[in-house]
Amino acid sequence: MFKQSDKLILLLIVSSLSLLAISFGLGANTRAITNVTSFFALDSLADANVFSLLTAILFAIPAFFAALSIKEPKYKTHLAYALIAVATLPIISLLSDSRWIANLGGFPAIGSGQGVIKYFALLALAYYFLQGKTSKSVMFINYLPVFLVLAWIGGMKFTELEAKGIEGLVANSPLMSWLYLLFDVQTTSNLIGIYDIIALLLLGLGLRYPTLLIPGMLMSGAVFVVTQTFLFTTPGAFSAETVITGTGQFLIKDLWYIANLVVIYLCQRGQTEAHN
Repeated sequence: MFKQSDKLILLLIVSSLSLLAISFGLGANTRAITNVTSFFALDSLADANVFSLLTAILFAIPAFFAALSIKEPKYKTHLAYALIAVATLPIISLLSDSRWIANLGGFPAIGSGQGVIKYFALLALAYYFLQGKTSKSVMFINYLPVFLVLAWIGGMKFTELEAKGIEGLVANSPLMSWLYLLFDVQTTSNLIGIYDIIALLLLGLGLRYPTLLIPGMLMSGAVFVVTQTFLFTTPGAFSAETVITGTGQFLIKDLWYIANLVVIYLCQRGQTEAHN
């Protein structure tokens, strides 16, 4: 069971990072790259095409080590450091004013800031691979990015900006568009926000009370699985030229949170077996 779950984590990393590498390499979402290079005052060193290629290589390296790790676990340490390298620069760029909406005290709706906070999921996974085992610290560290994204983005759902930001995603989703038949745009967004917060609270309580873990995982996991369906229902998520667009890149990063949830489950299962 552990080995199969570990392979699932690695496959999620391989698939997401490979698609991101190809997409960046083909020139998608250059604004995301420019936001980072500008923050570090690197944009004058080369044009956007060069940085797109370098970004593609940066994402391809951990994808490569993740693929190797499926057969050879010894490469997981290499994978961990590669994940840290991929995540660190975007996360540091959160210090840029361009990532924030001052009057809301938070990140842009469906914007660059929300996309950047998702890189914390990779740092948590890197910690798991460096530890090489399940533990309470690994479980807690992998809960933190899930908490962060559900609390912050869930909280943003109560703002008009976010409600309008997700309208295109929800309206085109066969799984969620029916909400607009019953509620207005803001109420629908509020309900999604309430769901997100309940999910993260249940998952957090599940770290202490194991009977709540599975309900918390199912509710949290549903958020990230539904996000993946947006890839296929949202116009413009895919592109013939770049495979996935900036929107597609934003959505596919939620595969990392599914990996975080699998790690949490493995840690909780390991603790339960240790006590029995």
